[in-house]
Amino acid sequence: MATGSTFNQSLRHPLSGPRGIWSFLHIDPVLMLLLLALIAGGLIVLYSGADQNMAVVKAQCVRMGVALVVMLVFAQLDPSVFRRWAPWLFAAGVAGLAAVLLVGVGAKGAQRWLAIPGLPRFQPSELMKLVVPMMAAWYLSRHYLPPRLRHVAVALVIALVPMAMIILQPDLGTSLLVGAAGIFVVFFAGISWRLIGAFFAMVSVAAPLMWFFVMREYQKQRVLTLLDPQSDPLGAGWNIIQSKTAIGSGGMDGKGWLQGTQSHLEFLPESHTDFIVAVLAEEFGFVGMLALLVLYLLIILRCLYIAATAQDSFSRLLAGALTMTFFIYVFVNVGMVSGLLPVVGVPLPLVSYGGTSSVTLMAAFGVLMSIQTHRRMISA
Repeated sequence: MATGSTFNQSLRHPLSGPRGIWSFLHIDPVLMLLLLALIAGGLIVLYSGADQNMAVVKAQCVRMGVALVVMLVFAQLDPSVFRRWAPWLFAAGVAGLAAVLLVGVGAKGAQRWLAIPGLPRFQPSELMKLVVPMMAAWYLSRHYLPPRLRHVAVALVIALVPMAMIILQPDLGTSLLVGAAGIFVVFFAGISWRLIGAFFAMVSVAAPLMWFFVMREYQKQRVLTLLDPQSDPLGAGWNIIQSKTAIGSGGMDGKGWLQGTQSHLEFLPESHTDFIVAVLAEEFGFVGMLALLVLYLLIILRCLYIAATAQDSFSRLLAGALTMTFFIYVFVNVGMVSGLLPVVGVPLPLVSYGGTSSVTLMAAFGVLMSIQTHRRMISA
């Protein structure tokens, strides 16, 4: 009787139950606190990287506020909603990418946006970071797992067609993230090592073909600069050289907040966007970089836990792919800033200045929270 009474009281007062406000808002408290810590730390670094420009910090706060609202909205939706709408969203996304190639708006040599009268410019490729893994997870979850070869082939087409369309814009960084998101779904579906080996063999064959027939000259230059940045120290190699100088000069505990010379003396380009890691490393040193990477690791581990405990194949595949896409963001940005990977224009998630990628990432975290909180409701 007491148990029933407590249950009835929790129904009447959703904020007074054992899960409290977190459950009422469909928020995973551990993931939420980790994300807020990352955003807060990012704003501190951004203030220095933007040369103490409060206008930039305020604009970032507004964008993060919008991103948090988007996350909350996505968290309220049951995972079945994402599964039901996946094919329609994928069709709309592919149509948007086609429209970009035909009538898109260009800037700085790239044609990536759609201009709709009365609305701000829209970049359909950002939507595909969510929709491609959603669609691949929808397709594979409708068949027995591990998938058969023909099902793997269809899932790869789902990932690679939007990737190819984004490359044509051109936007190599976003295309890699979109393609990786779909391919991660295939890996999490449990394919054999033989198929994994065949995939890497195909990549090895495709790499030289992309070099000669797909990649633009400036993209090739980025790869060559990675191999030998000193070949053009005042041109293509400038960004990497200055970034590595900033990282190395930070030492163990850094020069101190606002005391970095590479960024404040304008040696380091894009210090508040793609190369903000170099600002953090210079001012907070190895200790600061370690703290940042540990925070990212905790977020990734929490998301992998959500994926592992998901109650159906669609949710498990989607959660795993979104988590690994977030990892790719971190890995590529830190790798390119430290000179281990070519510069491809991938921002440091939730730290670099920018709104579009932040909104997309927080929407993905909203999906993860939906999977976690609705799982609890079903099991209750």
